[in-house]
Amino acid sequence: MKRLSLLLLFPAMLMAQDKTTTVAPKQQGRYDTNKFSQMYDLLATPNMFRTASGAPGPAYYQQQADYKIDIELDDKNSKLSGSETITYSNNSPDSLEYLWIQLDQNQARANTQTSLAEGEKINQVLPLEGFANKYLRKNLERGFNIEHVKDAKGNMMSYDINETMMRINLDTPLKPGAKIVLAIKWWYNINNYRKEGGRSGYELFEKDKNKLYVIAQFYPRMAVYNDVEGWQNMQFWGTGEFALPFGNFDVNITVPADHVINATGELTNRSEVFTAEQVKRYEQAQKSFDKPVVIVTQAEAEETEKGFSEKKKTWKFSAKNVRDFGIASSRKFIYDAMAVKLNNKVVMAESVYPKEANPLWGETSTMVVAHTLRSYSSHTFDYPYPKAVSVSAEDQGMEYPMICWNYGRPDENGVTSKEVKNGMIGVVVHEVGHNFFPMIVNSDERQWSWMDEGLNSFLEYLAEQELDPTFPSRRGPAKNIVPYMSGDQKFLEPIMSNSETIHQFGNNAYAKPATGLNILREVVMGRELFDYAFKTFANRWKFKHPTPEDFFRTMEDASAVDLDWFFRGWFYSTDFVDIGIKDVKQYYVSDTPTADLKDVKVRKGRFGYEKGPFVYLLSGDNTEVTATKKKPLQVEDLKPLADYVNQTFSAEERAAFKSPKYFYEVEFNKPGGMIMPILVEITYEDGTKDNYKYPAQIWRKSNETAKKVYATSKVIKSIQIDPQLLTADIDVTNNSWPKVETKSKFD
Repeated sequence: MKRLSLLLLFPAMLMAQDKTTTVAPKQQGRYDTNKFSQMYDLLATPNMFRTASGAPGPAYYQQQADYKIDIELDDKNSKLSGSETITYSNNSPDSLEYLWIQLDQNQARANTQTSLAEGEKINQVLPLEGFANKYLRKNLERGFNIEHVKDAKGNMMSYDINETMMRINLDTPLKPGAKIVLAIKWWYNINNYRKEGGRSGYELFEKDKNKLYVIAQFYPRMAVYNDVEGWQNMQFWGTGEFALPFGNFDVNITVPADHVINATGELTNRSEVFTAEQVKRYEQAQKSFDKPVVIVTQAEAEETEKGFSEKKKTWKFSAKNVRDFGIASSRKFIYDAMAVKLNNKVVMAESVYPKEANPLWGETSTMVVAHTLRSYSSHTFDYPYPKAVSVSAEDQGMEYPMICWNYGRPDENGVTSKEVKNGMIGVVVHEVGHNFFPMIVNSDERQWSWMDEGLNSFLEYLAEQELDPTFPSRRGPAKNIVPYMSGDQKFLEPIMSNSETIHQFGNNAYAKPATGLNILREVVMGRELFDYAFKTFANRWKFKHPTPEDFFRTMEDASAVDLDWFFRGWFYSTDFVDIGIKDVKQYYVSDTPTADLKDVKVRKGRFGYEKGPFVYLLSGDNTEVTATKKKPLQVEDLKPLADYVNQTFSAEERAAFKSPKYFYEVEFNKPGGMIMPILVEITYEDGTKDNYKYPAQIWRKSNETAKKVYATSKVIKSIQIDPQLLTADIDVTNNSWPKVETKSKFD
């Protein structure tokens, strides 16, 4: 019947088509360029290992590497020797023909590819030390010296070294579910990191000739094998950090008898390495929740650092379910600690530092460690390890499970500037916070620096503001990223770039992702939805290996907020935010149409049109109205409207009606490519204000412009976009109406 009726209704049209052939102009199709397109083209296909929801799948697996390590520190020669037994469990469904082991110390070898890959230019002004190190000093012997690799029976195993990676060649493949035991012996010369650079090494105190060691990447470490790319055996070029499997560590560390050590894991022979009084102080610290207890005092450290013991002492540490191991050792160490309550768990916040770090460190470090553990736990999960240690190491900022090195010391007179103190607090929060990302939520830093640095910098910002709302946080506030986002596009890369290809590493891997997450929390999603989704991601992937896709999917899955537009723009492009006010038109009501409105038809439902009477909204700059000098009416002057209202609505309903007198159509535009919600503040002539937030979807039909209408009882004096600078808008000169002729706040 429907087909027949259509033919009967339109016979003339069909006949006309028979008589005349209309040829449509040739057009070219176009691809979907809408910025709200879903991210199926960018994300890996979900599978049994990693689901479409962002959670681990039923077939998810991860390898395990357990270590038993014995090392000895030769303080006189700055040399470290070690032997380790690795028990490697193949939990994958694949048979492994070979194993890959990381040799990160090789990055410092004289003939390494790292230095050859870096461009160089002449620095015409160099300090004496800088000139001597660059042009006069012979290359120092650095990197691992592998003495042997043996199997469980003591037989030599075949291996090949390619720069910072070592392949263990297996006689027979390691089958799924099987284990293999390797024994490796090695040594290397420890670097003076303040002269040579590096993430670890020693600091020499010229006055007393003592050294403070922060030791990491000190042992051959298993590489990750997973469902994403098989072996993660990308070379260590120095910027992209680490990808490591979880395991259990038992580490024996032999050092001069007068050294104090802290390290990853629990100390299992405390009574053998500390005095009875120091053990008693530690027990007191385990019950002190409001302030640190000094375990090794400054007086004791000052006495110890005067001598250089010829005797040795072995410290024994055990760590469960960690991905790495770090050590700090010196005869100069002062040591303090306090207990931190996290729901039903108590963990220790600890610090070790030389006297040169006091009074700043004694007053500040451990208290900040404790605060960081509480803050991060509230946003993710309760800190699962038994302790977190902050080590004073000048010119350092580096993290390992349960231990990290942090810069920031007073001057020679013990005076600390506000800038140095804030910098020290920020780095302690940041490095302690790395316990959560990536030490527990164990991402691949070699590939995606933002997944540890960016997520951690975001939580650092929250922790800093919770510590002190006036804290001068560098990364997180949207306005702080504007200089970077508005920079030369030749030196900008998307966040989703490999670590080694980034020009501005701090801005790209730390600041921009941290800012993006802050914008998601404060502007796009709201704190409640964001916090739930972020905590869901953290708990889904703690003690596992997440990818960027797992994060993006979980944030949507747990919030029911479409974020593809945000992740596509903020993470996969270098688009920037620039939203402006293009035009503001003022209207008033009338019961008489102008010529251009007389024949306008207003639909009624799907099939008809309204008959009237109508209310006409006339433009304030309409020439026809201006010529007749017609006085604008107020809503209450419209008799047809008044009659309709009185006949249709009850007195109670009419009492709740608004009474608009002024009507404005505001057109927003978007010179920048990045989609963002529109935050609008309207100020009226009487000084009162209204704030509106329009979701990003306001741009979904047009990536260029969007309009909103305001019906008010008061005259609008001004309109301001993003008055609190929450969206990283790079040009605020187009954010106001009437336009204010002034320089950008960021100039």
